[in-house]
Amino acid sequence: MSEIRFYNRYSGREEVEEVYGESFVRWTYETTMGRIGLWLLAKRAAFSHWYGWRMNRASSVSKIRPFIEEYGLDEDEFLEGVESYSNFNDFFYRKLKASARPLVEEEGMVALPADARHLGVSNLGEVEGLFAKGQFFDIQALVGSVSLADNYRRGAAVVSRLCPVDYHRFHSPVAGKIVEQRLINGPLNSVSPIALRRSMDYLWENKRVLTVIDTPDLGRVSFLAIGATCVGSILMTAEEGNVVEKGGELGYFAFGGSCVITIFERGRVELAEDLRDNGGRQIEVYAKVGDLLGRAIR
Repeated sequence: MSEIRFYNRYSGREEVEEVYGESFVRWTYETTMGRIGLWLLAKRAAFSHWYGWRMNRASSVSKIRPFIEEYGLDEDEFLEGVESYSNFNDFFYRKLKASARPLVEEEGMVALPADARHLGVSNLGEVEGLFAKGQFFDIQALVGSVSLADNYRRGAAVVSRLCPVDYHRFHSPVAGKIVEQRLINGPLNSVSPIALRRSMDYLWENKRVLTVIDTPDLGRVSFLAIGATCVGSILMTAEEGNVVEKGGELGYFAFGGSCVITIFERGRVELAEDLRDNGGRQIEVYAKVGDLLGRAIR
């Protein structure tokens, strides 16, 4: 079994990911019986809704403390004390203190939208593969629009993959006005690299919410919140017509791993060096929400 490796921006070295539920994910996507089970149950909304119901039960509170201890979460970052959560989902999409995630505020800097492992793509028209050689973005399928896709065919993108251990609220990478927001329905496949190495199609097949932000200096930025297995709920807190600040909350996911994708028009953004260099090697970069995604090209 191949390891899932990523570059940690803060330690400055490559690390091996500890995958939540790894044995189940590998069985589902790497064995014949698992793929039959995937088709029959796991990717279907009913399975994720059932799992979400379990995480909303009062009895799920008992899972919170073991989860914090197993994955070494820092309680000092939490906006509220652990005793305030009425179920596991309350804890899962917890809010953090503003001081826990400093925002890159300098003019022209673009912020990362989530705590995640981020795969940078400097030019969608030249990339040799994502997660595996020969896999490419189908932008038209992803955004569900020919005219919108035409804006991005040689643009930059960042695929931000959230694991269950991460902070699960996502924020705007830019300041601007939300000019379009719509749900694109679909199944709920895993977005673990174990699954994405098999098929990138899961990103544009899965249930997702598209948000298009019109900005003064970066053109139209498209942001997609993508559901996954055990993530039946994508909850948006910013809506069409809203003006959002850079770093302002856009929404959050209920329980499970999930993914957001930020797409920029051609020639608008230069990705941060570690995102650019590691993305060319199909290596994700671990970094937190509000940290540097890139800089506007003047």
